[in-house]
Amino acid sequence: MSADRILLTNDDGIDAVGLRAVHDALDDDYDVVTVAPTGDRSSVGRALSDDVRVSDHELGYAVDGTPVDCVVAGLDELVPDVDLVLAGCNEGANLGSYVLGRSGTVSAAVEAAFFGVPAVAVSMYVPGGDDWWKTDLEPAQFEHAARATRYLVDNAFEAGVFEEVDYLNVNAPIADGDSAPMRVTRPSDWYGMTAEHDGNGGVTFDDPIWGRMTEADVPDSVGTDRRAVVDGEVSVSPLTVPHGVASNGALDGLAERYGDQ
Repeated sequence: MSADRILLTNDDGIDAVGLRAVHDALDDDYDVVTVAPTGDRSSVGRALSDDVRVSDHELGYAVDGTPVDCVVAGLDELVPDVDLVLAGCNEGANLGSYVLGRSGTVSAAVEAAFFGVPAVAVSMYVPGGDDWWKTDLEPAQFEHAARATRYLVDNAFEAGVFEEVDYLNVNAPIADGDSAPMRVTRPSDWYGMTAEHDGNGGVTFDDPIWGRMTEADVPDSVGTDRRAVVDGEVSVSPLTVPHGVASNGALDGLAERYGDQ
């Protein structure tokens, strides 16, 4: 099996620079059909709409909905004969176990897996601390992400990667002229979210990790996704769905006693 036809989606919107970068890296040799949101739908996780509006776009279809809407509409109706779902390239990294469920980019890949279609989620780490999102990105800055995506699409099927995993979560450093090696990783389990009540009915949230994304400060060891991008590597995490079920004797005992209440 190979990825002859690809459904391309994202959560930044169909006109995002990152989506165009990976599209252009693949379009010469693959049949790439884009089914992506009309605008920014970042951090919506696996949110699903009741219905959506779909319009034609030069790259395929623009969907007034979420990334998961795009995958469901695409795989079940618009382009049901694809071999691979590619989500990205997201402008901003999707690193760490706690982030994966929030990410629209990763959620698109997860949804594809439930359809039985292999998927790759691709994101790019943008330096800049808490204000990284204010950066205006150019297509050339996605070079590492686009190159890694092309390499995986070209080779993962023949290598048997998708016989073992459902989707790949890829995070690349921003291109800076140097080469970026690839490392197989696991999602970091570090968690540091905080909440602060302002005393006037409001609560603000903060993820302090963005201020610690340096080699000296990042709280992750070699082998994690976050450490890899800080070290200038392309991180590839091989992941599966659905959620695992753990054997639990204590819960078994509770269930057995339930009828005695």
